[in-house]
This record gives sequence, structure tokens and C-alpha cells, in this order.
Amino acid sequence: MRVLLVVYDNDAYMHWFPQGLAYIGAVLRQAGHEVVVYSQDMHHWPDDHLRQYLDDNPFDVVCGSFIAGYYQYRRMKGLSRAINEAKNRPFYVMGGHGPTPEPEFYLGVTGADAIVCGEGEQSIVELLDRLERKQPWGDVPGIAYMDGNRCVVTPRYPLIQDLDRIPFPAYDLFPMEYYRLMREPHMAPSDFIMPVLSARGCPFRCTFCYRIDPGYRARSAEGIIEEIELLKRDYGITYIIFSDELLMSSVDRTLALCEAFIKADIDVKWNCSGRLNWATKEVMRAMKAAGCVFINYGIESVDNEVLKNMKKGLNYDQIIAGVENTLEVGISPGLNIIFGNIGDDRATMQKSVDFLLRYCDGSQLRTIRPVTPYPGSPLYHTAVQRGLLEDARDFYENKHTNSDLITVNMTELGDDEFYGLLSEANQILVDDYFEKKRANSMAEIVELYGERDASFRGFRHT
Repeated sequence: MRVLLVVYDNDAYMHWFPQGLAYIGAVLRQAGHEVVVYSQDMHHWPDDHLRQYLDDNPFDVVCGSFIAGYYQYRRMKGLSRAINEAKNRPFYVMGGHGPTPEPEFYLGVTGADAIVCGEGEQSIVELLDRLERKQPWGDVPGIAYMDGNRCVVTPRYPLIQDLDRIPFPAYDLFPMEYYRLMREPHMAPSDFIMPVLSARGCPFRCTFCYRIDPGYRARSAEGIIEEIELLKRDYGITYIIFSDELLMSSVDRTLALCEAFIKADIDVKWNCSGRLNWATKEVMRAMKAAGCVFINYGIESVDNEVLKNMKKGLNYDQIIAGVENTLEVGISPGLNIIFGNIGDDRATMQKSVDFLLRYCDGSQLRTIRPVTPYPGSPLYHTAVQRGLLEDARDFYENKHTNSDLITVNMTELGDDEFYGLLSEANQILVDDYFEKKRANSMAEIVELYGERDASFRGFRHT
């Protein structure tokens, strides 16, 4: 079959490589289908451009993947309208973290023929096989569809335990020269970047997080290294961002990966998401030696009671010890804080601001956002139970209008006081960030002219 993968425009200068669709493209091509990519993100085409493209280019199936962000939801509606208005409308399949927990709502909003729920590689291949053979497809595992007024959600396939048997993402189908230009902390101007998955899932159960699939499954170090070597050889990649939810799933796994990277001499910079309770001095030294330059930590709060309420599995002492160990070896920590969790108040906000001012090393601008109860997460169900949200439609159409604004207020604060605290905190954090940048620029000037620094490359905005 002829399949079109639609990559939506996130209205950004640079876009994240669409890994989910790239994995889908790989398994579909392996199954013998012809796969074409529609890169709305790179070209910033209006949504109606897709309608015209489908009118001019016949496809059997069109696929899109969406997360649950407010902007992505609106983009998804526009693209769905374009697909449905096409004269040669293909069979429309969608998947991702957005539609999976609320398939009936998404089917109603988009008019899609089917939603692939959760891990999609097995379901999409079987679905297209049935369509190609013109066989009934309503019992394909892991899909949702409308049967009249009834939403049918079929039981899912067992999760793929051996991730090494999944083919690498179909990189060659995508404009790699575009995606490799994305920037991350501690990249040189000449570095090229690409995300790589080292695992799927997360062993923790934070209340604000939606788990698309249960459990945690890790790839082998050999498979990861093979993929990195391919990216270096074919696309000139010099910096890897491990994009899975948690590379640092344990001390043993982190040390084993670092040892394998050092032994293979992969010679790339890399960053990842980490856990501060695993950030021992031994682990940090190993990660530094293996090429790690930045670790994104989901801290969320530095108040023990709030951490307990969100089931974070961390406490203040672990956070401080892990961050200090990270800084000590010369790795930059990404310090993520959200506000508005159950138990948050003015005092917990002040703790967060003080923490960020003390430990943020300036490698990224860090601000504080309100927590969002995404559909499918425990916090979403709590908000519904408390009468703060009605359902998915209320979330998407009325409440989740921007990630920096309150979706629902889970605290005892009034909305005006809540926004006042966010405003005060972020003004302080932005001032601190740019003051550090100013100090660094002034130091460069002194060194340039005082030391006659011939390596200076000009006053550039970075």
C-alpha cells in the first residue's frame, strides 16, 4: 500500500525529529509498503496544503501521531479537516500520547477511521495487511474505531520485550539535514544532533504523568551503539540526545551503558533524562567519562510533602546530593520544576525559586510552569473526581489553552494569587539567567582584549 506519514508543524524554527513516525515508517517499509513523508514542520505549509497534496497524490493510508499539548491538539484538528476534505481521502489512522487514553473523543473530533493505541509497530502492520487484503480489520489488536455510535477498543498486543528486533527508525525518509540542526546545551556550532531511544517506558508512577504503556524495557548497549554509529556515518551526527523517559533507570544499567560507550569509543557528546536518587558520584564520573554533558532531571518540587503527594519517589536530601554530584563532575543539570501540585503554596514556590537560583548553572533558561493534568494521568482523574474538569472535551476545548497558564487549580490558592506567584518567580529566574549571561560576556571582553585571545569567535547570540 502507499502510505503518507504526516509530520505536523509545531510553529518553531527547529523541530524535534519525529521518532514515533520514523519507527512506524520503518516497520511499514519492512512489511513491503511504500512510505512517503509529508514534512509540514520544515516547510510551515498551511493545513489546507495537505488537502491539495492528497488531491494531487493518491495514497491508500495517511497516518499522524500527536501528543496531548494544546497547540498540537489544534494543529491535529486542522490537519484532520484537510484530510477529510480531500477528494481522494485515504484511510486515516492516528496514534500517540494524545489519542491513546481518550480514543472515542479523538475519533469524534478528527473523523479518523482508526486510532492505534499505545505501542504501534505491531498493530499498524496488521491493520494495513488487512486493508490491503480487503479483509475485516475490526479485531486487529491495539486499535480503536467507531462502530456506528459505539467506540470499539480492542485488547492490545503484548508489549515488544526485545526492542532490538524493531528496525531502526527510517531516517532516510526524513529531511535529516533539517532535524540535525536542533540545539541542546553544550553543543558546538559545528555539532549535529539526533535523538535516540535507549528504552521505552518508566518504572516510576508520578501522578502528573501519563504512561502510554506499563513497565520499562531497555535496549541492549550493542543495539544503541550500532544505531549511533549509523547516525555518525550516514548523517554526520556528533551529539546524541537520549529521548526516552529515563535512561538512568538504575545504577547498574547506567554504569553498564557508560562502560559500553567508553569501550566502543563512540566519540559523541550526549545528554539524557535522569533520576537524582541514582546520581551518585560513581555514576556521575562514569557518565562524564562516557561523553555525557547534560542531564535533564524531573525534580518538579523541592518540598517533601509535595513530592510525596505526586508520588515522585524522591526527597529533598536526594535531590540536593544528586545535583551537587552532577555539578561536581562538570555535567550540567537540567532542573525542571512545576508548580500547582497538590500541597503547593507560597512557601513551596519560594523553596523552588531559591533552589533554582542556587543550583542552575546557566546552561539553559529555567522557568516554572503550572502542572497540567494530562488525560490518562492520575492527576487528570483526580481533577475530574473533584469537579475541576468534566472530561477530555473540557480539557482540550476549554481548560488547556496554554502550557504556561493554569489548566486546573489543584491548590488552595486563588487563581490571581497563583498567577502572581508564577509571575514573581519567573521574573526573578529570567533576571538571574540574563545577569549570568551578561557577566559571562563581560568576562569574555576582558579576556579578549587583556589576553589578546585570538580564539575569540565574535560576539554572537547563542
